[in-house]
Amino acid sequence: MQTKAAPGFFKRNPPIEGEAEAIERAKNGDAEAFSFLYGLHKRRVYTLTLRMLGNVSEAEDMTQEAFLHLFRKIGSFRGESAFSTWLHRLTVNLVLMHLRKKGLQLVSLEETINPSEDDAPKRDFGARDPNLSGSVDRVTLERAVASLPPGYRMVFLLHDVEGFEHNEIATMLECSTGNSKSQLHKARLKLRELLRQPENLVALEAMKEAKR
Repeated sequence: MQTKAAPGFFKRNPPIEGEAEAIERAKNGDAEAFSFLYGLHKRRVYTLTLRMLGNVSEAEDMTQEAFLHLFRKIGSFRGESAFSTWLHRLTVNLVLMHLRKKGLQLVSLEETINPSEDDAPKRDFGARDPNLSGSVDRVTLERAVASLPPGYRMVFLLHDVEGFEHNEIATMLECSTGNSKSQLHKARLKLRELLRQPENLVALEAMKEAKR
């Protein structure tokens, strides 16, 4: 069975009318312009933090932290990439710092024990997975991604959702490029398994609820 991510899950939004002017005004301390940018991007930033953290309360806190950081750092935006890309990179780095402060492992134990390039898949996994194409609704895909082990989920989100390259992910997660490729491969295999058997998602969610 082939499965397809719902439209929008892997796609970035196009430039937004009025955004460029608001950025320049916000750089000059215009509170109204910053509020405009917050309104444009808060939902996507929150979605990103929620996907990475898997906790609503933490995601809300990190969303606020991301925009506080943006307020302090917006003057350093040079327009070399899309503003949303720059903001998402800033957010990802903040979330990773938050996770490290909590002492959480950002790559799986298996990958830490076996960090050589030989453990990576033998083919390039840089392109979108053709097996994640077909007819899976967005909610089911979101639930499947949320059910991935933390290390696999992190690499999948950074590569297939946020569009970072493996060398960038390796730097962010302090692992090798081979580890990043290997974890992405395993994440995709796990996703296919979950999407072939949706009842597994229900069981996993029930187990998570029972642990809370």
